[in-house]
Amino acid sequence: MLNDRKTTNLLLLAIVIPLFFYLLKILSFIFIPLVSSMFIALLFLPLMRWFKRKGVPKFVSITVVILIIIAAFRIGGGLIKLSSAEILATDNAYFDKAKVKISSLLYSLGNFVGLDFIKSMDTPQDLVSKEAVMKSLAPTVDFISSTVSMILSTLFFVLLLLAESMDVQKIMNSTILKKQFASVKTFMKIERDLIKFIKVKFFISLFTGIGIGIACWAFGVSFPIFWGVFAFAINFLQLVGSVITVVLLAVFAFVEIESSSILLFFVLTCTGVQVLFGGILEPVFMGRSFSINVVTILVMLMLWGNIWGIAGLIMSIPITVFLKIIMEQYKSTRVIAQLISGNTVAIVLPPINKKQIKT
Repeated sequence: MLNDRKTTNLLLLAIVIPLFFYLLKILSFIFIPLVSSMFIALLFLPLMRWFKRKGVPKFVSITVVILIIIAAFRIGGGLIKLSSAEILATDNAYFDKAKVKISSLLYSLGNFVGLDFIKSMDTPQDLVSKEAVMKSLAPTVDFISSTVSMILSTLFFVLLLLAESMDVQKIMNSTILKKQFASVKTFMKIERDLIKFIKVKFFISLFTGIGIGIACWAFGVSFPIFWGVFAFAINFLQLVGSVITVVLLAVFAFVEIESSSILLFFVLTCTGVQVLFGGILEPVFMGRSFSINVVTILVMLMLWGNIWGIAGLIMSIPITVFLKIIMEQYKSTRVIAQLISGNTVAIVLPPINKKQIKT
């Protein structure tokens, strides 16, 4: 009877889990703003509590939070506008050089593999142009409208959470944790750890972007502001973002830097910036409590990227940290939390019966 019940539970679990992820994907227009707003609201909860202790009215504290968010958007928009103006202000010299470089590279490839049709290709001359690049970078109207809709929905949920119209702690108490005193302690740990994670990730990404921008400016690579903003944004993709930045910069710098030794030194400099901030300083500031296995990072990136796209790629690691903290609170799931963090799991063996080993 017990085995039949266990089998039934496993079958139900096998049905519920795919259905759960399917609903997350179908209803992404609701869940993406909701989950994003939870992480954003966590950053402002300490400030809201400080205002509450000082006796500041709630509408005043919420207004201050709104002004901070608007200021952050204005700074981000100003950087994007500045990098766009930097690209638009350039002449066609880079793109003309890119045509020559790519054409010669294709001709060399054709000579190496013995394919003559590559030599007659005119696509590099047509594709590598300022107009073509700007056209490919220009976002579509649908993308802009969906992004604006997501941002407004996220801000709406943030205001609800900060106004305590949606009490996440009470929801967790009644669903996941169920023990009042333990749940309060667990919620405070989740809040403290996630705030630390988001703050460290933000500042590490910020200094990474500054370092990449300075490296591009020092080596004479075009669009240093754009590359700095790009490195800052994509560095939120754990493990993958730094690789993408170095690879794209190496390809881009290949066109402008004639000397192979200088190009190699530039690539090593960008790699050093990524290693310094992402590989050395970030683990130091994060601490052991945020250690996540590399395999887990890649799996979570693929999973949430497939479900929620770019938003899923950005939120995959915070979601993993959240799940890891929850699993650490229960003995039955503590082993999974240890596997996520990459820590060695102690295996308890039964005592040895000396009579069995007698010859």
